[in-house]
Amino acid sequence: MTLTGTVPATAAGTGPVTDRRSARAFVDTHVVPYADAYDRSGRVPEELLRRVAEAGLWAPFLPPESGGAGMDMVTLGEIHEEVGRGCSSLRSLLTVHTMVSWTVQRWGTAEQRERWAAALGRGDTLGAFCLSEPGAGSDAAGITTTATQTGGGWVINGVKKWTTGGQRADVFLVFARTATSIGAFLVPKDTPGVEVRPIDDMLGTRASMLAEISFTDVALGPDTLLGPSGFTAGMVLTGTLDLGRYSVAAGSLGILQACLEASASYAARREVGGRPLAELPLIQAKLSDMVTDARAARLLVAQAGRLKDAGESATIMATWVAKYFASTAAARHASEAVQIHGANGCAPGSPVARFYRDAKVMEIIEGSNEVQRITIAGQAERETTR
Repeated sequence: MTLTGTVPATAAGTGPVTDRRSARAFVDTHVVPYADAYDRSGRVPEELLRRVAEAGLWAPFLPPESGGAGMDMVTLGEIHEEVGRGCSSLRSLLTVHTMVSWTVQRWGTAEQRERWAAALGRGDTLGAFCLSEPGAGSDAAGITTTATQTGGGWVINGVKKWTTGGQRADVFLVFARTATSIGAFLVPKDTPGVEVRPIDDMLGTRASMLAEISFTDVALGPDTLLGPSGFTAGMVLTGTLDLGRYSVAAGSLGILQACLEASASYAARREVGGRPLAELPLIQAKLSDMVTDARAARLLVAQAGRLKDAGESATIMATWVAKYFASTAAARHASEAVQIHGANGCAPGSPVARFYRDAKVMEIIEGSNEVQRITIAGQAERETTR
């Protein structure tokens, strides 16, 4: 049975990933068979991280001189969908690394790009995004981490929480409050005063190596600040979060596609009363809804990607809409996928159980669905009152 959005996997699944087809081959070969094991162990193994680097997946949107392939955003979204179909934890690592890499390329000085961009592009250095705090979540206005300017640079104090990839990252993109605004700083993990504490046994994306990061009198040079601090909140933060939200939208679509494939396959094999589940009208209704929402989400993600490629500011709202729709649909259909599988869907090691847990996380990260609805409604009001 051929399903919407699927591409037959090649035998190899190796070599550079340049499009949806090669991404699906890579994921089917190196990720899908082992994703449940990653989930149980609570981490993505180094061997897979190396394979991701060999496939050019860490930051393919960077220009070739910075270790990337100059990939367009529509294709990047398709690749993150395929990775999300296989393992949301791995896609989450790609998301935060994408955010750091893009920020360095877009806002970094020539010296910062020379030091970090190519290493990030190749995956020799892995990045993590430090915004959320224990008392503020991802509310930038509530940031309490401070960056105090000194004669020789900056001193950072504070705590960041829920940092995806924090256990493994080599450099952190840290947002901290300065005397005049919010600044973004590149902080190497081995800087004295940086302490990483793993966060284990989360509900979903259990292999994304979450951490709480403490910064105690962390002394940094003046070259660690990304862009003038006065515009960081309005420019660096907005653009970086938009790109992360785009990746999460694509990854949520990947979860939905995985639910569709698993449910259609199971319904075709499983019999009740001598009839395959796939012949029952209620099951057919669930599958048809999955197909429809997957197609709709794919169109929304692609629209946001095209607007990014065109440099249109409308991409910000398009990404909000895509992320809201895709994450909501993924959570809804992951629940239905478990229902279709029955007790088997609740068993240890069940992929649809993992999809169910991971999908719930997608409704929270990179802007909760409640925040998204307020933002989308606000835009609708502005458009109708012009």
